[in-house]
Amino acid sequence: MVRKSHLTIALILALLVALGASSALLDKLQEERTSGEDGAGLPDHGQERTPSAGEEGAPQFEIGLIGDLPYTDEEERKTEVLFGEMDSERLAFVVHVGDIKSGSAPCTDEILFREKERFDSSAHPLFYVPGDNEWTDCGRTGYDPLERLERLREIFFEGDESLGQETIPLAHQGTDYPENVRWSYGGVTFLGLNVPGPNNNYEGTSGEYESRNEANLEWLREGFERAAADGSSALMVFFQANPGFELPPEERTGYNDLLSALEEETVAFDRPVVLVHGDTHIQRIDRPMTSSTSGERVENFTRVETFGSPEVGWVRAGVDTSDPEVFAFRPDTVEDNTDQERP
Repeated sequence: MVRKSHLTIALILALLVALGASSALLDKLQEERTSGEDGAGLPDHGQERTPSAGEEGAPQFEIGLIGDLPYTDEEERKTEVLFGEMDSERLAFVVHVGDIKSGSAPCTDEILFREKERFDSSAHPLFYVPGDNEWTDCGRTGYDPLERLERLREIFFEGDESLGQETIPLAHQGTDYPENVRWSYGGVTFLGLNVPGPNNNYEGTSGEYESRNEANLEWLREGFERAAADGSSALMVFFQANPGFELPPEERTGYNDLLSALEEETVAFDRPVVLVHGDTHIQRIDRPMTSSTSGERVENFTRVETFGSPEVGWVRAGVDTSDPEVFAFRPDTVEDNTDQERP
């Protein structure tokens, strides 16, 4: 009887020791998991994450890319649907690459404030660069383009954070060109420039192009320099104009300096570089940059053009810094349900 009691006690003690060890092990695992989470401190809606089982190849975070919309009342309704779709996604942020109205629409403050309200209502941080329809083309409807540019700066480019309900800190290029912006997210550098079509206002007000072009080149080079110093895995540039990669230099006079600097910096950076633009309303993803010395394609450069009026859609950019390509893109068009919603 005594022997049986001793055996029972021994079993109970062994069980208690095992339970204690398991508890300690669980505590330790929990502590390691908490201290080692990727993306700590980033907003929940776009938090970087490690793919779980069965999710191999899932991006660390995703971005929404849009531009050249809305131009009409119908497109405005579709744009509301578009923003609703993007709001429901886990995006790190959204970028609009300019032309928030048609070129023939009046350049009123009312339209600017309407789109500012839309951007501020975005569930995700939102960045915007100006297009020609917002300022260089405003002379077509009786407005002063330079006055309209100053108004854009007052409305959209105040403060040191993005637009949207959630925000991301950003840097401006001083007070003269606050629309030129830079920010970092998830080990990637992002750069916004005021480069509108057509031809970058090359034939516009005397001296305007020259001063802004000089500032753009400086901001571009500084952005690449900062990305290299920070150890960024990639760099993404945003501006409105299609700079005419396929055109001869005499037909793209307003973009030659910028394209030369972009090629030089891309080759030296030797990591993935993406240019996102709008302007010509042809959604495409390609590699149009060729070396000015060898004529061969620059392999680490990709161009993404957003959807544009009359087609309303967005490009989903997945970012995974563990992948040598870093970026993956998928165009998404809007399922138009506005007809059913009209009274």
